[in-house]
Formats: sequence, structure tokens, C-alpha cells
Amino acid sequence: MEYEKVKEATEFIIDVINIKPQVGLILGSGLGFMADEVKNAIALDYKDIPNFPISTTPGHEGKLIAGKLFGKSVVVMKGRFHVYEGYDPSTVVFPVYVMKELGVERFLITNAAGGISRDFNPGDVVLIRDFISLLSFKNPLRGPNDEKFGPRFPDMSEPFDREWMERLKEKVNLKEGVYIWTLGPSYETPSEIKAFDKLGADLVGMSTVPEIIAANHLGLKVLGLSCVTNMAAGILDTPLSHEDVMRVADMVKGKFARIVKVALEVI
Repeated sequence: MEYEKVKEATEFIIDVINIKPQVGLILGSGLGFMADEVKNAIALDYKDIPNFPISTTPGHEGKLIAGKLFGKSVVVMKGRFHVYEGYDPSTVVFPVYVMKELGVERFLITNAAGGISRDFNPGDVVLIRDFISLLSFKNPLRGPNDEKFGPRFPDMSEPFDREWMERLKEKVNLKEGVYIWTLGPSYETPSEIKAFDKLGADLVGMSTVPEIIAANHLGLKVLGLSCVTNMAAGILDTPLSHEDVMRVADMVKGKFARIVKVALEVI
């Protein structure tokens, strides 16, 4: 990660927003509505921010929004980036480094995911307790390391903040699961899902893990939430589509908003 590029983007944003954010949020497919809850919001298009990538996926609007969300100062990504869009993993995580430079200490990341565990149903919001990235061969920290950001070999034994998770679970009854990252954009085959199940994965998706790795590199406290928008291939005898993902995400807006609200309140 190039510090000068991060600094340039950060300085541009600071000149526009009038707060120091406490929490950074990334909103996944169909979950961008949460950005509309931000009070005193100041919005920037990604295309206007120096060195920022551009979102190309439906359901990812491509705006950075700063303001107050449920009483906390936040900076929110309404739309994220994916490796399947053609971006290098280091480009995908660029905004996480900018958030850190803006002053963020906590990082709440969300996604729409396929359910592998038979304990899940479409519409469930699941707390991510761990992740699997070994099949991607795409670590965002590859290349020269800048000690201004973090260590060459960051620890991943606890990628999510245990205390934050426990506080949330005291207030909300949540299922938990392990998320496995695939590159996409094609959905997985039934045989791949069987293999992921044997590896211990409960959820599958095409995002999130690079950002979690970057956030740990930066020393941020991380919380992850998956909205189960479909059962993974072979679990049910139905084809998969992005339209269905968006439809289910829209159906659970109220539930998801309540959980995010509590997650911010317990900080």
C-alpha cells in the first residue's frame, strides 16, 4: 500500500467532511440503505476522491458518506469493490487504509452471503466468527510492507474483536458462522459447496475477507455481519441470481438496521 496515495485521498476527504469518524462501515450488496440513516450526512462520489476505485456491481452505489449513525461518528462506504471486477486485492482494500488515516478505530463490515450451514435460512443475519481465504491465493498484503500501517506478518488468530462480539450477543440473539471467500463472479458449483462444508465453512461470498485482513493489519477492531440472502448451490434445488440476493436483502432491512444499531450502541 502506497502511503502517499492514501494520504492524498485522506486529505481530500478531510477538506470536505467536518467530523473525525469513530467507526468505518462497509455495506454489502443490497445493504446500502443503511447509509440513508446517517444524520448530517456529507456524501462524496468515489470517482471524485483521488486514487479511489469505482464500484461497478449492481447494488453498490459508489458513495462515501460521513456523519452520525445511531449516535456515533461514522464514515460509510455505500458500495464496495471486488476482485472479480478486475481490481487487485490491494486496490480493493485501499479505502480501509484511508479510513484508518481519517481516525477510525473500529470497523464494521457487512455482506450478502450464501448459506452453507443447514442451520441458516434466507433472511438470517449471522455474526462472522472466523474466515477462510486459502482458496483465493489473493492476499491484499502482498508486496512491500510499509511499517506506517502495520507489521509485515500480522496475526490473524482473532480477526474479529471478541469483546465487541460478546457485547452484541448479550443484546441480540445471533447465529454465528465461518465465512469463506471465493473470487467470483460466477456462483459456486454444488461440488464446491460440498468441499467448503467439509472445510468448516458456514457462509460463502465474494468479498469481505480482503478488507478484514487489511483492518487487522492496521490494528482496527473488527466486527463482521453476513446477511444470508440465498442458500448456496446444491443446498436447495433452485438456481442462484443476483436479483434474488437484492430482493432478500431488501426484505430484511428492518432486522439488519436494528442489529447495526445495537452493534454501534455497545461500543
